Amino acid sequence: MASSFPCSLCFLLIIVLTLLGGCFAKLLYPLPSKKNEKNRKPLQTSRPYNIAHRGSNGEFPEETSAAYTRAIEEGADFIEADVLATKDGALICFHDVTLDDITDVATHKEFADRKRTYELQGSNTTGFFTVDFTLKEIQTLRVKQRFSFRDQTYNGMYPIITFDEYISIALDATRVVGIYPEIKNPVFINQHVKWADGKRFEDKVIETLLRYGYKGSYMSKDWLQQPIFIQSFAPSSLVYISNLTNSPKVLLIDDVTVPTQDTNQSYLEITSDSYFGFIKDFVVGIGPWKETIVATKGNHLAAATDLVAKAHAHNLQVHPYTYRNEHEYLHVDFHQDPYAEYDYWVNKIGIDGLFTDFTGSLHKFQEWTSPSNKDEKSASELLSKIEALISSSHH
Repeated sequence: MASSFPCSLCFLLIIVLTLLGGCFAKLLYPLPSKKNEKNRKPLQTSRPYNIAHRGSNGEFPEETSAAYTRAIEEGADFIEADVLATKDGALICFHDVTLDDITDVATHKEFADRKRTYELQGSNTTGFFTVDFTLKEIQTLRVKQRFSFRDQTYNGMYPIITFDEYISIALDATRVVGIYPEIKNPVFINQHVKWADGKRFEDKVIETLLRYGYKGSYMSKDWLQQPIFIQSFAPSSLVYISNLTNSPKVLLIDDVTVPTQDTNQSYLEITSDSYFGFIKDFVVGIGPWKETIVATKGNHLAAATDLVAKAHAHNLQVHPYTYRNEHEYLHVDFHQDPYAEYDYWVNKIGIDGLFTDFTGSLHKFQEWTSPSNKDEKSASELLSKIEALISSSHH
């Protein structure tokens, strides 16, 4: 039967449907609603960065939407995330390559046959690995608090989130909030996850960041609009992604006796002057474990090493990890006072950023002690005195 519908209208309909199809396709991504908001308060760059370690995980289960949202509310400059991959190549925010410790995976009878033993950084590890689950399966799990001495109220309430969702939380903030993603266990992920296009884990992470507009060298206009540090314990990954993005990178440093996962070097070797001279062409800073800077003896602080001075001599920032408020982590020297610990590391050791589980307390410390606030307080007190004098003279 011949159609009476005009060809021109058919053509127009095809164009409209094509455009609509493109719109629907874009809606598959949790794109942020405020990405282009221009009036947001800028990132502070005048004092060490407050880096929310896996979100505000001292209050909520780590790397959940609640932990990241709370960290932003409490004043974080950056929210930090560990990025892993699922069996089907989806990027998720989760710290451990196994799901055992902080999810309810063991209660899911449908996954009982997923337990595996893999070699991980030189030793055999048994558990439920993220690389053996699809994203859909991962999202049926719920997260719990890692430490028994922290609030357990929110256990079982939050799912594992995707890398896209994490980025959207930052871009949806009412002020500029940076992100600090870690390319987690890239050697292991590349061994067990294969993407159809032949690309590797690092490629997929950078593709996602570029899709959301993260670009630009440290302190550039692009960087200040969407601040980011990309971190990894694997130096070869950071060198590799240097060809993919000019966003600033940070080399994480473990206990100096530990070998890196991707080279034959120990972390002691890669904190040498000669290595810093090499890696500074690829990174803007280092993220060392606190005890590589100041070791402890019997829960007391020992003498500081020259690691910070050495890094600064090579124009590298230093962002140590991890600062925690509880007595289980505070050294005797700080008398159970987290503010005393912050003061020591910021003003005596001279670091450039802090990974903390308690964003709110670090923010309060910096607000109370920042020079601008001191000046404002002094000016306010002086004005009050002047007003009092004028008032008394009138009387």
